[in-house]
Amino acid sequence: MNSPSFKSEASLFSNKTWGMQHLLWLSILSIIWLGTLGWRHLIPSDEGRYAEIAREMLMSGNWIVPRYNDYLYFEKPPLQMWATALAFKLFGIGDWQARLWSGLTSLMSIILVGITCGRIWGLRVGTISALILASSPLWIIGGHFNSLDMGVAFFMSSALCCLMLALHAPTRSKQERSWMLACWVMMALSVLSKGLIGIVLPSFVLVCYSLTAMDWASWKRMHWIKGLIVFFIIVTPWFVLIIQSHPSFYQFFFIHEHFDRFTTNEHQRTAPWHFFLPLLAVGFLPWLIQLPSAISCALKDRQTEGGFKPIWLCFCWVFAITFFFSFSKSKLPGYILPVLPALAIITGVSVARLFEKKNQLSRQGATLWRLQLIAFGLLFTAGFFFISKVRETGEYYEVALYAKYAQIVTAALLIGVIGSLGAWVYRHNTIKSFLIFSMSVITLSLTAGIGHEAVGRLLSGYDMAQKAKPLIQPTDPLYSIGMLDHTVPYYLQHTVIMVNHKDELEFGITQEPDRWIPSEEAWIEIWQQYPDQKAFAIMSLLTYNQLLKKGVKMQVISQDPLRILVGKRNLSSP
Repeated sequence: MNSPSFKSEASLFSNKTWGMQHLLWLSILSIIWLGTLGWRHLIPSDEGRYAEIAREMLMSGNWIVPRYNDYLYFEKPPLQMWATALAFKLFGIGDWQARLWSGLTSLMSIILVGITCGRIWGLRVGTISALILASSPLWIIGGHFNSLDMGVAFFMSSALCCLMLALHAPTRSKQERSWMLACWVMMALSVLSKGLIGIVLPSFVLVCYSLTAMDWASWKRMHWIKGLIVFFIIVTPWFVLIIQSHPSFYQFFFIHEHFDRFTTNEHQRTAPWHFFLPLLAVGFLPWLIQLPSAISCALKDRQTEGGFKPIWLCFCWVFAITFFFSFSKSKLPGYILPVLPALAIITGVSVARLFEKKNQLSRQGATLWRLQLIAFGLLFTAGFFFISKVRETGEYYEVALYAKYAQIVTAALLIGVIGSLGAWVYRHNTIKSFLIFSMSVITLSLTAGIGHEAVGRLLSGYDMAQKAKPLIQPTDPLYSIGMLDHTVPYYLQHTVIMVNHKDELEFGITQEPDRWIPSEEAWIEIWQQYPDQKAFAIMSLLTYNQLLKKGVKMQVISQDPLRILVGKRNLSSP
C-alpha cells in the first residue's frame, strides 16, 4: 500500500537524536510501568486466584496439573501460571511478582506496536502508536492487574503485528516466512494462555478482512503447513499430558469452558450486547476525539487498489473481536483488551498526519488536537465536582477508605489538568505537546489505579492474614466455611478445605469429593475432634455468629469487616 508521507518537524525525530530520546522515553516508561506493580495488594477474585494457583504449582512441583486450594482447576490453560510460578521461584512470593507477567506482556505489547508501525510507516508513527496504547486507561489497568486477559491480549496482538509484518514483506522472502511463523507461534501461545480463542479470533478476523478487502492473496502467504506444524508442536504436549492424566479435562475444558460459556448463562456473567462499547470508550478515552479520522483513514485504506491493506486489517480486528464478544453470553471487561493495540495503530497512523505542515489536512488536524487539549482540560477539571460521589461510596466501614481514595483521585485529576495545560503551552510543537499529554494521562491513570489501595487493602485481607500467619503451620487444617476467599489463602500461603460451599471449585470437588466437607454439621463434628491440636477456619461474620449460637467453640485469631479467622484452642498455651 502507499504509506502516508510524514515530514520531519522537530529535532526530536531527527536521525541523530531520535534513537537516544526514544531510548530515554522507553526507559522512563519501563521504570514507571514495572516499578509500580507492587504498590497495592492483590484484590479478589482474579488476582488472588491466579497468584495462589501459581504458588501451589511451585510448592507442589507439579507444573502439569493446575490446582486451586489443592482442588483440580481446569478452567484455563497454564501458561500464565507457569510464568508466575517461575517469577515466584526467581524473586520470591509477593505482589509485584504475581503481577509481573501482566506488567511485562503489556509493556512488550507497547514496544511491539511501536516496532511494527515503525517498520511499516516510519519511526514517527511507531512512537505515536506506542504512546497511544501506553496512555489508554484500560491498557494501563490491565497491565497492573493479575489476570489472564493481558497475557492473551499480548499474544493475540503479537500475532496481528507479526501477520502485518509478514504481509508487508516481499512475497516469498525470508522476512515473510520468519514473521509468518512467528505469527503461528503467537497464536499457539495465545491458546496456552486462555484457550481456543487464541486461534479462533485471529482466524475470524482474517476471514472478515479477506471478504471486505477482497484480498485473497494473503491466504497464499500463510505458510500453512510449516505454521500448523509449529502451532501443534507448541500446543499439543500439555493438552496430551493433562488429558492422559485426567480424561475429564476434555469435556470440562473444551465444552463447558468454551461452548457453554459462549452460548449459555451458566457462568452468570451476562451483560447487554453493547457492554463493551462504553467500556472501550472509557478505556480509550484520551483518544476518542481522534477516532472519526482514524476510521476514515481505515476506510480509505480499504479503497486502495490491490495489495495488502494493514490499516483495514486492524479495523477488521477491532470490529470482529468486539462483535464476537458482544454476542457472547459471558462478558467480563478484560475480554476486550486484545482490541486496544489495533485501535492504537489505526489512531496512530491518523494522528501522525498532524505533523504534516503544508496542507489543509494538517491545519484541520492541528485544530482538532487543540480542541482535544481543551476538552480534556475541561473534563479533568469537571471531575473535581464529582469527588464527593467517591467519598460517599461503599458500606459503612468503607466510607472513610473511599474518602481517602477521593483525595488520591483529586491528585490524579490535578495531574491531568496540569498535563493538558502543559500540552497546550507547546501546542505549536505538536510532538512535544503529544508527549506531554500522553505522559500526563499515563501518570493520572497509574495514580488513580494505585490509589485504590486505600480500599483494596481491606479487600485483600492482607492485614488479617499477616496477624494470623505466624500461628498457622503448613500441616494445620484450615477450613473455609460457606465462602471462598480468593486472597487470604495466598497471603497465608496455606490452602483451605471447603465446607458447605463449592463456588468455582465445583469441578475439582466433583472429581475428588473426599477433599471437601458438604455441610456445617459434618464440619462441626470434625472441628470438635481437635481438643489437643490446632485447627483453623475462615468465615464471614454472619457465619461466625450463627456457629456461636450452635455452641461451637472458637477463638478469634484475626478479623476485619469482611471475614474472621478463628482457631480451635487457646494458641497461647504450650
